[in-house]
Amino acid sequence: MHIDIFTDGSSRGNPGPGGWAYLLRITDKDCKEIPGDGGEPYTTNNRMELMAVIEGIAFARANFPEAKEIRIISDSSWVINTMTKNWKRKKNLDLWASLTPLLKDLKIDWKWIKGHNGHRENEDCDSRATRQADRQARLPQAKPQKLLNEPVKFLKQSLF
Repeated sequence: MHIDIFTDGSSRGNPGPGGWAYLLRITDKDCKEIPGDGGEPYTTNNRMELMAVIEGIAFARANFPEAKEIRIISDSSWVINTMTKNWKRKKNLDLWASLTPLLKDLKIDWKWIKGHNGHRENEDCDSRATRQADRQARLPQAKPQKLLNEPVKFLKQSLF
């Protein structure tokens, strides 16, 4: 079994309403694709880029525990370079802390692709992340006091 996870994040304002999306491609006997997306009312683009990765890996671990090798394909040089070139983690430490345990016992291949360049899966994730950000912008909400560092929703369910 091979799993590719394509990811993208979006925000309307930085900070502002945001969305994230992933597309899992599972290849074994057949090839199936599973989309996932979500959003937050007040966030940044980098948080949404990282949320897409976290949520995609968390979904893969929960639903395909036998998969031990995953390829992450993202247009976020920030995410990819932090993971491959050991860039210092200065912000969004709550999300990095959520990602770290998900990586245990996995071999991850981190691949950067150029965004908005006609890559089908990246364009799909970009479109869904942008729709989520627009959806968040339309929701009635209280004015945020500051950018919150909340735990990842999917991980609150204690998968492991």
